[in-house]
Amino acid sequence: MKRVLLTGFEPFAGSSMNPSEQIVKALAATGIVDSSGQPLVELHTAVLPVVFTESSELLKHLIKLHQPDIVICLGQAEGRREISFERVAINLDDARLADNAGRIITDQPVVEGGQPAHFTTLPVKEMVAAVRAAGIAAGLSTTAGTFVCNHIFYALQHSLIGTGKHSGFIHVPLIEEQASEFEGQPTMPLDQQVEAIRVAIRVAAGIHEA
Repeated sequence: MKRVLLTGFEPFAGSSMNPSEQIVKALAATGIVDSSGQPLVELHTAVLPVVFTESSELLKHLIKLHQPDIVICLGQAEGRREISFERVAINLDDARLADNAGRIITDQPVVEGGQPAHFTTLPVKEMVAAVRAAGIAAGLSTTAGTFVCNHIFYALQHSLIGTGKHSGFIHVPLIEEQASEFEGQPTMPLDQQVEAIRVAIRVAAGIHEA
């Protein structure tokens, strides 16, 4: 049975919630199970702080603690209409707003001396196809931004070079409950987002049965 580490983020920038946190909590409660309720993966979950360095250090600690085969990190991306499977992380922290520790970091590498970019090692095209087959909007993305989402994505990929572990990052839209805080921005129901990530985990773990 594959061990999977799934992470989301706490709310940030004054928002009352973060859909990635809600997805992680929902899947932590239900697990990834078959039709008879038997677990298909050993799922570990965590909610990370929206803080540069602290978030990536905690993520690396969790990887050392749980020794997962697969690591999937989730984050909120307002303005997106679909589940966005990120393909590449860049070695750049360049924030337009403060993290939750009140710091604005600009024009700094995530890892000093690291490669300019790292690609996901998740089967993202297969994951997108499976999520779309479930009737949920999904697509590939080549920009994870330069805030804390990209920060942990790059740190994650850098830390797992040569380990054989599969890892990557998925951006998720706002949920309907955030509509009043983000007027005019697209949303997606939480239950659809939860199902999309459930499907994505199954694909990443190589589970194909219904």
